[in-house]
Amino acid sequence: MHVHLHQSPCIEYLLMQARRIKCDVIGLSETRRRQSFNDIYDSGEELFLVACGSGVDGVGVLVNRTLSMNSGSFEQIVTRIGRLRLKRRGSIPALTIFVVYAPTSNYDEEEVEAFYMDLEKF
Repeated sequence: MHVHLHQSPCIEYLLMQARRIKCDVIGLSETRRRQSFNDIYDSGEELFLVACGSGVDGVGVLVNRTLSMNSGSFEQIVTRIGRLRLKRRGSIPALTIFVVYAPTSNYDEEEVEAFYMDLEKF
């Protein structure tokens, strides 16, 4: 699914598709946000989108209503790596989820190498 998340109708489309496929957490890449965005919707889903000043790259995460009660924080570590921390609540244990997307073969070797060096830190 390819959705541009800078427009509200696209976010609504993402929420609709997420409900249809019944996932607890959906990692998002190429979010291209110039400003960070975090919202909890009436249906209970929580959306985290982190700004990346250049308006390219960027990661985010959509958490369904079951787990959104556990949402602790989401941070973008580098432009292609994000970390969602879920707090322990009841029978659901604390959990850390990484959202990662690698550069394609179209990128130069130095950029690909830098990405994997960043990834190895975690």
